Amino acid sequence: MPRLLLSLVLLLCPMIAQAVPVSSAFPGAEMRGQATLRFLGLPLYQARLYTPAGRALDWQEDMALELTYLRRLSETDLVEATLREISRTGGPLPLRDQLLNCYDDVGRGDRYLAVSNGPDEVLFWRNGQRMCALSHPRIKQRFMAIFLGNNTRSPSFTRRLRGE
Repeated sequence: MPRLLLSLVLLLCPMIAQAVPVSSAFPGAEMRGQATLRFLGLPLYQARLYTPAGRALDWQEDMALELTYLRRLSETDLVEATLREISRTGGPLPLRDQLLNCYDDVGRGDRYLAVSNGPDEVLFWRNGQRMCALSHPRIKQRFMAIFLGNNTRSPSFTRRLRGE
């Protein structure tokens, strides 16, 4: 029995370690919704939205978005996809250098946590490690709208993520 208990604790430790950054980076946040994004049927990542006390999304409040990757993607893929989606949903922004500081290659199980800090800053953690701050006027709305806005590539994904 003790061996089984130890095995369960060891299996759960990575999940517990991953949950800590959300509560420490965004006190009072609770998960609002979650969804898995697929491309041509292949799962790319699972997303979780955290809002104050799990309330409905309010663009005036801070929020956190956690992505758990389900496949390998390069830093270049992440930067280019982010720039492309920001441009598609509201026009281009000069963020390439900042994004290169925020992103690294990801593999299955890697997690990024993005936490807004007011309207003009988004803080990033990768696997619980602080990476960078993305700063630009209205960056919270512009970045988070890729996943949560009214013009996303997958409205059903967005509805589930928003907990609707």
